[in-house]
Amino acid sequence: MQQSHQMGYAEYERKLENRIAVEKRRQREYQQSKELVADIGNHIRT
Repeated sequence: MQQSHQMGYAEYERKLENRIAVEKRRQREYQQSKELVADIGNHIRT
């Protein structure tokens, strides 16, 4: 938590806006990784 989001778990728990920001970032990174895997898969098949 500290390295990837520049805040500790206690700070994450304390403020709702911190939690929302972290979860939005996680969702964005997850979508980017899914797209990357799909692109790599498409390149391997062709």
